Amino acid sequence: MLLFSSAIVFSALICIIILFQAALAIGMPWGEFAMGGKFPGKLPAPMRAACLVQIAVLAFLALIVLSKAGIILPGWLEFAAVGIWFVVGFSVLSSILNIITRSVRERRIWAPVSVMMLITSLIVAIAV
Repeated sequence: MLLFSSAIVFSALICIIILFQAALAIGMPWGEFAMGGKFPGKLPAPMRAACLVQIAVLAFLALIVLSKAGIILPGWLEFAAVGIWFVVGFSVLSSILNIITRSVRERRIWAPVSVMMLITSLIVAIAV
């Protein structure tokens, strides 16, 4: 049950981030909540394009976690058993960057989210 719940929580958080990144990509003026707050307001076009790449990466991470938990894509199980450690590493890096960011708004919102993603991805990684 913990494995299933952790994978679902991780994926739900990813979905929230994907929606946020999509909003940034279409021009919502929330730049101070992303990328270290370097671009307050509407992100410049190259950064909005980067949001689309981030969406694809995040969706792939969710697929790995859900596959490792045995919820979807049973054919990915061997790949997910290795890929989950990339997800954990990504979550560690994300947590560090969100904790040390100069943007107070970004830190208050995304640091707890990234730490929760780290915890849930680690649970999925070590679950047998």
